[in-house]
Amino acid sequence: MRGGSLGMLDIAAATMANIGPAMSFYFGFGFLALTAGVASPLTILAAGVAVALLGNTLAQFSRAHPSAGGFITFVGKSFGPTSAVSTALLAGLGYIIAMSSVIAISGGFLEILLEHYISGFHVPWIIWTLILTAFAVALMVRGVAVSTKIAGLFFGIEMTVLVLVSIVAIAKHSAHLSLSPFEPKNITHGFSGLSAGFPLAVYLFIGWENSAALAEETANPRRNVGRAVFTSVGVMVASYLLFSYATVTGFGYNVTNLGDAAIPFISVAQGTVGALVFLAYLAGLTSTLGALIAGVNSQARLIFNAGREGLLPSFIGHVHPTRRTPTKAIVVFVAISMLIIGGWGLGHLAGHSGGSMDAVTFFAESSTMGTILVLLVYLASNLALPFYYHRYLPEQFHLVKHAVLPLLGAAVIIVPLYYLSKPGQAAPYSWYPYLALGALVLSVVYAVILVRRDPGLGERVGSIVADAEEGGETAG
Repeated sequence: MRGGSLGMLDIAAATMANIGPAMSFYFGFGFLALTAGVASPLTILAAGVAVALLGNTLAQFSRAHPSAGGFITFVGKSFGPTSAVSTALLAGLGYIIAMSSVIAISGGFLEILLEHYISGFHVPWIIWTLILTAFAVALMVRGVAVSTKIAGLFFGIEMTVLVLVSIVAIAKHSAHLSLSPFEPKNITHGFSGLSAGFPLAVYLFIGWENSAALAEETANPRRNVGRAVFTSVGVMVASYLLFSYATVTGFGYNVTNLGDAAIPFISVAQGTVGALVFLAYLAGLTSTLGALIAGVNSQARLIFNAGREGLLPSFIGHVHPTRRTPTKAIVVFVAISMLIIGGWGLGHLAGHSGGSMDAVTFFAESSTMGTILVLLVYLASNLALPFYYHRYLPEQFHLVKHAVLPLLGAAVIIVPLYYLSKPGQAAPYSWYPYLALGALVLSVVYAVILVRRDPGLGERVGSIVADAEEGGETAG
């Protein structure tokens, strides 16, 4: 992989494209508003603070040991090879499951857009998904610089539209503006409502860690990864507050009507200026494509690095001889995601739903399961940071940066984990805690066996540092 191919703005744009603000907000805010109430923007603000705490952990690790392995390397260096292998499996599985939701919704949203504008036109969303995914993979295989810039372009389009629609909607309702969305008393059921909506708000930011996996291709990764993380989180917090305020205002502070809308933000665009509706749909499409490209680009590099270090099958850890892209890791990542979509479809057909398969439903179900596994990785990473600095860099240990903030980050992760895993939820959500526990146990068992077979594994974890060969090609 080519060092120095990307700058700070490149990886920040790729990170925000991975977050996919239009995609995440379109399909997540309605449920969040129903859960947290009129003051749901405050829940987003709380989630932003929590993600910033996680961002500190990533920035501090990247400053000390920048690596394409991201959290896998950080946890492994802190707690040893068994934890590295376990984290590699959990992170890989979690990201693949979560990304399968993005792959599915890319075709699903295009289906929604075409059916809205072309009466009687219907092509199953899975066909569009296959076409768009093939397009995205071709870009990623071509090279990280090209695919990252295209993802950034798509992000620029969606942000321009989202901001434009929000400002116009707020201006149209200027006579009825209120600060009620920012008043804590308007959170439904107070703190319990805030807590219940918190995991939904956190999900809006999933992908914030994208930049760490691009460390080997980033100029000055020790500085730029952290800067990209905080820039991305800050921009997303401000943007989501604007979008949520415009949406709540556009619905006249009636969260029941807001929650009943298929895509609340598009309904606001429709009720503001009809000409903005097409742009809102376009923003949704570019958002799904940008998230697909940026997400697979970064997350495939995590499993590439795990294969390179022997944590996962070694064939995954090879790069293309001329393009220097982790082609096999990208193909494996996408292929498993497609198998998950296909397995869900077959299970759905065999169930009691009459064979109707909805990409939006799959998006919600798959993203939730993936998020649970990813949150476990976040939790382990926050717990690892104090141990890492105490072990390797005791002279640089800072009580606030390397102990207080990561422990606070670990504490806030417990909240969404609890609400995503609590008993009494409808199927399939009620199965997810058991599936996550099973994945954790199997990962640890596999890790113990692998480490016993390969005693040298611990020496290879984190052995490739992103800026070890500044200005040239990193090992791989």
